[in-house]
Amino acid sequence: MKTFYNVYAICGFAAIGGGLFGFDISSMSGVLGTQAYQNYFNGPSGTRQGGITASMPAGSLIGALCSSFLADRLSRKTAIQIAALIWIIGAILQAASNGIPLLCVGRAIGGFAIGVCSAIVPVYQSEIAPKEIRGRVVSLQQWAITWGILIQYFIQYGSSFVDGGAKNPTQGTAAFRIPWGIQAVPGAILLVGLFFFPRSPRWLASKDRWEEALQVLAHLHGGGDMNHPKVLAEYHEIEEALRFEREVAETSFAALVKPRIVKRVILGCSIQMWSQLCGMNIMMYYIIFIMRGAGIADELLTASIQYIINVAMTLPAILYLDRFGRRPALLIGSFMMMTWLFITGALQASYGNPNPDENDKDISWVVPKEHSAVSKAIVACSYLFVASFATTWGPTSWTYPSEIFPAKVRAKAVSLATASNWAWNCILAFAVPPLLWSINWKMYMIFGTFNGLALIHMFLTAPETKGKTLEEMDDVFDSGLPAWKAGKVGSRLDQITRDIEKGDIKVQTKSHGHGRFEDVAVEPKA
Repeated sequence: MKTFYNVYAICGFAAIGGGLFGFDISSMSGVLGTQAYQNYFNGPSGTRQGGITASMPAGSLIGALCSSFLADRLSRKTAIQIAALIWIIGAILQAASNGIPLLCVGRAIGGFAIGVCSAIVPVYQSEIAPKEIRGRVVSLQQWAITWGILIQYFIQYGSSFVDGGAKNPTQGTAAFRIPWGIQAVPGAILLVGLFFFPRSPRWLASKDRWEEALQVLAHLHGGGDMNHPKVLAEYHEIEEALRFEREVAETSFAALVKPRIVKRVILGCSIQMWSQLCGMNIMMYYIIFIMRGAGIADELLTASIQYIINVAMTLPAILYLDRFGRRPALLIGSFMMMTWLFITGALQASYGNPNPDENDKDISWVVPKEHSAVSKAIVACSYLFVASFATTWGPTSWTYPSEIFPAKVRAKAVSLATASNWAWNCILAFAVPPLLWSINWKMYMIFGTFNGLALIHMFLTAPETKGKTLEEMDDVFDSGLPAWKAGKVGSRLDQITRDIEKGDIKVQTKSHGHGRFEDVAVEPKA
């Protein structure tokens, strides 16, 4: 079978797993405003709607926690393929829903698949990519999420015109069955397509399949040349890191609470937590309610612009994250999002009033139509908030946790970090509808405060990781330097590569005859 080794092709295709995440995020937003959904499911609102929305992140939480067992035992690639198959089943059940219980079951099953993908796709990408472009290619996960959100939203927007349109009291169920059923298509593409891509060389090495690992590294980074200095240097780095980890027996969940690892686990979980508490997914799940509260006439169309901004503004982060750095992105992003949320809350508080429509079960606070300029300002702040997230926290929150852990615990640690994402995602999806109803504009102030806390936390604990190999993260986090000084020393891999090129270091690989290689011997030149 033909195997493709282009790093961008591999990481870009694997990012379809992120696209499934995006389909999930907007899988409710476009149907909430249709009569078909409201009639068929008896107008769910408040905690009932929150429960429907939260069923998918609840499944994702379980999937994220289970992901490391699949990824470590069966390989990163196979784990993603299993998740794609489960996603297809979930999409079919959602499309066939005959009531809220089956809808929640289908969303939970689909959520399990997303939980696995969201944890393992960044791990697979980070283990495939060279350090120079690792931030860029892992950021493709976030870009795929934004594309998934956009595509699913417009599928829903188009489907909303079925049977007389979203306002027709007798609109048929095709308005929500079509977009939910189409979700199976990217899952099928991901399942089949991954057969044509390699396994992670670091996973192969962890299973003592050294010959295969060297071959994959050669195809990825050396044009197929196993003697390429960069290939040999990276091979040596992987071997040395695995040897050290085996000596200290860091192979289980117990290793995650050891002093040198636990601070990274807490940091990874915190970054995923703050990526939820910043308020971004609330904008994605319930943007229709927010636009309606701001007095926007065509909230479906106005909301769609936000999804386009999300896609477009993620691209600069993909191009410049490896040059600009992870740490500045986290700090600047938190400050900008805090600013836009505080402005939005202040506008809502100053010009809004309790909703005079007693039949509206979703919105308790609205901006009167005579304040159209205020409504436009709220929409502008919403767009600027999304742009701020897309260029900073969006891609960085997936890149950073996937690269900071040692190989033997990487899948387990990233699964915990991703589980943190889904736990908070679930809590917020369930809590925001009643929160939006009960405290209205104060909700913006709460999420703005969360961004301020994230800014302080990241300044104190998140060192720069750009330009370092995965095996050099121990040097960054164990240096004893404060976060604002750590990570500024050059990469050790570059020096090893130069030494190999000059002949100062010679790397030898010897076959055992059993399909694996012996430990690398590194000898100074005589």
